[in-house]
Amino acid sequence: MRWRRAKPGDAPAPQRSTRGRMIIAALAGAASVFSFAPFGWWPLQIACLAALFYQALRASTPKAGALVGWAFGFGWCLANTHWLVVALTFNGLPLPLAVAAIALLAAGMGIYAGLAMYAALWLRKRWLLPLPAANLLMLPAMWALFEWVRGWLFTGFPWAAAGYAHNDAPLGGYAPILGVYGVGWLAALCAGALLLAAHRTRWFALGGLAAVMAAGIGLRYVEWTHAVGQPISVRLLQGNTPLQQKFDARHTLDTLLRYRDTIAAEPADLIATPETAIMLFQHQLPPDYLPSLGQFAKRSGSHLVLGIPLMDSPTKYSNSVVGLPPESGLPTYRYDKHHLVPFGEFIPAGFRWFTDLMHIPLGDQTPGKALQAPFQVKSQRVLPNICYENLFGEEIAAQLANDPNPATLLLNVSELAWYGESIAIPHHLQISQMRSLETGRPMLGSTNTGATVVIDSHGKVTAALPYHQAGVLKASLRGMAGNTPYIVLGNRLVLALAALAVAGAWLWARKNANKHPDK
Repeated sequence: MRWRRAKPGDAPAPQRSTRGRMIIAALAGAASVFSFAPFGWWPLQIACLAALFYQALRASTPKAGALVGWAFGFGWCLANTHWLVVALTFNGLPLPLAVAAIALLAAGMGIYAGLAMYAALWLRKRWLLPLPAANLLMLPAMWALFEWVRGWLFTGFPWAAAGYAHNDAPLGGYAPILGVYGVGWLAALCAGALLLAAHRTRWFALGGLAAVMAAGIGLRYVEWTHAVGQPISVRLLQGNTPLQQKFDARHTLDTLLRYRDTIAAEPADLIATPETAIMLFQHQLPPDYLPSLGQFAKRSGSHLVLGIPLMDSPTKYSNSVVGLPPESGLPTYRYDKHHLVPFGEFIPAGFRWFTDLMHIPLGDQTPGKALQAPFQVKSQRVLPNICYENLFGEEIAAQLANDPNPATLLLNVSELAWYGESIAIPHHLQISQMRSLETGRPMLGSTNTGATVVIDSHGKVTAALPYHQAGVLKASLRGMAGNTPYIVLGNRLVLALAALAVAGAWLWARKNANKHPDK
């Protein structure tokens, strides 16, 4: 069907209601789940963002546009975090209350997209922005800004940030420069350009889109970091221990012995267990447990990294890893998780009643320091992070930037059995891949149920175990040294670019002050 320009006397086209636009936006937001792993249809995400922008731009007022944005964010969050119901019900929360909790989370996360659309549309109305300025400058900038805010406000919840869908796509080439929020900004920019396909500026917009994609492909060939030291051998353990057994006293000893036997089965320069693979505090362990592992480390020349909770006082404990070097065989290295999960690892004020309903083990922890030293393994320096804190790329980059002798390898230890056989595992793997892209460093992952992987400095998975199977992943790799732009600048660069985009929109509006914004 050919579109024709309206003529005088034509009946006005019927306007879709705000409710109708909200439904379309919510469906578009939910469809974004297919742009992330395990599906990987990254162009769909750009189309979903284009649908959001289209519906918001045609809303009757900025307030109506905010409702459209909220609906999109609600659908986005609900589809991408529905698996949290598994964890909540496993911990004893009634199913209706668990579903209500996830819906409430999605409603809260939708506020960020709603504010982004409101700010963009309010400024467009105030400045009389032409459509190209709104699509290419204002909307992408506000999307990126509020994704960034979502990543730190109230401790942050950056799960399913838009940029993660593009690890293996052309836009992934920008990750070492702009990080995950910058990649998300570029995805929104591409969405805005697509909306101009029928506008008179279409060749400018589509040409710019093609240039952005081509540059992203070219950036993948840039080596931001360089190999350093000698390769080390690694063994990454995946216990596949059911949670029903892990925290059941009747199975505790069997689980501990199985991990000990698996560790001692074969030497390696680095042997790592998952998060809280050793689920007891040190004083609760059999007296010979850690000493026997220390003797193995000394005898075999292996460096051990063990996931274990540590207690510093009866009311102060942390989710930690300890390192046993072969020189002493003692747990002389310690890393404490510093970015804790709300409701799962720390209790927000006024919500103890809610966490008490879930009976989460180790549910009120003490955070570690933001900057912690890496673990020396021969010529490599290994920087751990624990599960959820893998989502906070700027914090990992800051540890590298502020250490005079920074890490050459990253290590994530996780316990994802809480989420069953859901998309949480492939999502978490995408997050690890983004951290490798941002820092130009390999990432090792040792998890209970998956993904136990080796990721190279370009974000490519080079070795992996099948999910939900016990096993040991063996590999040999070298670390990387040097700084990517993201390590040096963190998110400051994408925030500066968003500010420049808003300033550019204002200048564009000044030059077109006497023109209708839709022309």
